[in-house]
Amino acid sequence: MTLEWALSDVGIDPKKDVNIDTSVAFSAMSSAFIGGTGDFVALFEPNALELEKEGYGYVVASLGELGGVVPYTAFFARYSYLNENKELIENFDKAIQKGIDFVHNSSDKEVAEAIIDQFPDTSTDDLTKIVKRYRSIDAWPDNTEFTREEFDHLQDIMINAGELDSKVPFSDLMYEK
Repeated sequence: MTLEWALSDVGIDPKKDVNIDTSVAFSAMSSAFIGGTGDFVALFEPNALELEKEGYGYVVASLGELGGVVPYTAFFARYSYLNENKELIENFDKAIQKGIDFVHNSSDKEVAEAIIDQFPDTSTDDLTKIVKRYRSIDAWPDNTEFTREEFDHLQDIMINAGELDSKVPFSDLMYEK
């Protein structure tokens, strides 16, 4: 959906001007591209860097940058759980903020070393390059807040892709602490 938004934003109609193949399983996108499916592929890291290193292509743009601020990861809980576990939720939020602060206050290599266990097939040097790439497009938020503007933008992307008929009020999304 973010790809479609980015294309629309520069005047390309994703339904008429290009063919976006959504039939390829996410885990098979790199292999399909290497095998000749498509002229472009949207990949997460470290897959994109790996394709570059192997000579199969080049990162030409970041959908994260072109798509604008799109809150990608969210955590859900029932109101009853939130109300019954306020301290736990506050501590969880503080822990996530601590991680965000670490990313902003540490070098690319320090961040890579901290996350290396999550990427066992990726070298520290490659992770450092990836962190630098993400930092260069200001990919990490400053805090855990989900703003009305970000929520509206996310919904605009979903409406543009035909996945949402109309916007949901921001007040229906948020839990007040």
